[in-house]
Amino acid sequence: MQQVTPSVFTSTTIRGCNPSYVVTSDGVVVIDTPQLPTKAVDMRRKAEEHGTIRYVINTEHHVDHIFGNYFFKGAGHVVHHKGVYDNFMVPTPDLDPFDYAIETIPTDDPEGASLVPDRDVYYKDPNKGELVFAGDLELRVGKHTFVLIHTPGHTPGQTAVYVPEERVVFTGD
Repeated sequence: MQQVTPSVFTSTTIRGCNPSYVVTSDGVVVIDTPQLPTKAVDMRRKAEEHGTIRYVINTEHHVDHIFGNYFFKGAGHVVHHKGVYDNFMVPTPDLDPFDYAIETIPTDDPEGASLVPDRDVYYKDPNKGELVFAGDLELRVGKHTFVLIHTPGHTPGQTAVYVPEERVVFTGD
């Protein structure tokens, strides 16, 4: 994870998205989770070194933004737009998100193979959103504001996360 501001950490080297977290005076807010199991476990460990994870926010439903939620069970409330919730790990005729996530592990994360449960166990609780919103949402965590702005286009539930106190926005894709 690279430190962007004194409170913002992100990764630009993980396959698919730029999973990030923001350290606040009242815990940590995670934005997107890595697809690769060892990266997800490592990110959770690093985030928890800064405090309790209060929220895990997903910016879209594509597997590279949500598959790692499984490894964040019990770490804060999962938040996403209804469009993310409705499409969360849903197989389609064109793509099975579980198979897509698994196919990268032998080449991109061989150490992660032992961390991934089989399909049935994963789908029993993939750590889908418990705080689901339509439109926009504002969360206050400590002295930080998280403005979740619905920005459909790339996906129906696409969300940007603006943190004015840090002068940063997380756009997903």
